[in-house]
Amino acid sequence: MDIWTVAPEEGLEPSPFLVTPFHEGTAAFSPDGRRMAYVSDESGRFEVYVRSYPDVARKTAVSTGGGREPWWSPDGRELFYRDGSKMMAVGVYEGLDFRANEPRVLFEGDLWIQPGFMNRNYDVSPDGSSFLILTEGQDAPESRLNVVLNRFDELEQLVPTND
Repeated sequence: MDIWTVAPEEGLEPSPFLVTPFHEGTAAFSPDGRRMAYVSDESGRFEVYVRSYPDVARKTAVSTGGGREPWWSPDGRELFYRDGSKMMAVGVYEGLDFRANEPRVLFEGDLWIQPGFMNRNYDVSPDGSSFLILTEGQDAPESRLNVVLNRFDELEQLVPTND
């Protein structure tokens, strides 16, 4: 699994962005388009990294104990990702070089992890203050659906029309 990009103004031909012997995926552009966060197993487990875009030469490790599903805050000052049942956040800074702070736990819960896939199972509100997230094992209330056949025939019998 590698990461390819498509520039629509140049046609719809994909071009390789990051092709390595490792598995990369779940790529996400920063709001300004100058960085790409992604997941790779190059360390032996899945971790979150950020690379400059379109120049892939500069790489920064963001997660420290495993990570998946990276996504940028709307203002680009934080990077969110999941580490098992934990939702993590990392402050990021632009300067001469891109820098990332120590990851911190935002919250923890029964977060659903899609087996075998690297899809992002959450979203962040436009102002960055709320998360929409899939959870695991929540019992839904029992629901019931009634199907009524030939309802119009019954209504005609109950409410005769004046012809």
